[in-house]
Amino acid sequence: MKNKKIEGHLSMLAGRTFGGLNSNALKYLLPLWISPLCCVAYRLVFGAIVFWIIGFFIKNEPKVTIRTKIEMFLLGLFGLYAYMMFYMWGLSHTTPVSSSIIMAMIPIWVFIILLCFRKERFDFQKGLGLFLGLCGACVNIFTKKGAQYADDPMLGDLLTVVSTLVYSGYLILSHNYLKKAGVFTVTKWTFLGGAVGAVFAVLFLGYDVKLFERPFHWLPILILGFVLIFATVLSYLLLPIGLKYLKTTAVAMYGYWVVVVSTIVALIAGQDSFSWSILISIGMLCTGIYLVEKSEGGLSSKMTH
Repeated sequence: MKNKKIEGHLSMLAGRTFGGLNSNALKYLLPLWISPLCCVAYRLVFGAIVFWIIGFFIKNEPKVTIRTKIEMFLLGLFGLYAYMMFYMWGLSHTTPVSSSIIMAMIPIWVFIILLCFRKERFDFQKGLGLFLGLCGACVNIFTKKGAQYADDPMLGDLLTVVSTLVYSGYLILSHNYLKKAGVFTVTKWTFLGGAVGAVFAVLFLGYDVKLFERPFHWLPILILGFVLIFATVLSYLLLPIGLKYLKTTAVAMYGYWVVVVSTIVALIAGQDSFSWSILISIGMLCTGIYLVEKSEGGLSSKMTH
């Protein structure tokens, strides 16, 4: 079991690293090269195709009922699609750093939801860690000034907050389905549901993609390739492994690692500028990670024993 926990932690570390780079890549693409609506469609359709192809070669997954398949499809339609839509819509108006810091609020919503349903225990240390994470996100939101790196940071931040709420519910429900279905079964059905919703949205609201217009600009095309392959397929393949072997709250805590990766890349790429508020926000978030992980036994102790 200890080896399974190590596998879960390593999977989350790699997947969340791709997640951090994903926000920087998407910020480069949105909305100049591709609209948020179309970008969501590309990600979900590409992911659904890949996961269904892989699923044909996976023979050892548990059999599930038609009702369960429909429920997972609806989870993708209303959960996964809504999360991606609000996230990309928000990111198109704010900076990758702000977006990543707000995404780190996910453990707070997960903890509150599980606490309401008496699925999670409360202790002072974990509560303090989650509180510091919330404070870190608030410091970032309310100290952001100007529009040098984003056209409407407040709107973008609020939309990202909505995405965290949706994703928190998706995490919890996905964890429940993994108990009776395999990783690929859950992933392919949720992505199929999300893809169907995304395609209908594009059909009704319009197709807006400029990166394939001539003359071709290879850099945005390559960046979109990274988003589709690494940040979508590999990231979502690794996430269920973490959900299967780790507690939901511990998985959500890895959202903080996204902040570190995204911030470093954003500062190097000129997508944001350094400020003490960013440093304070990240410091609070990292402290929150330490307190929550220590409350659950500690990440380092789980990986070394």
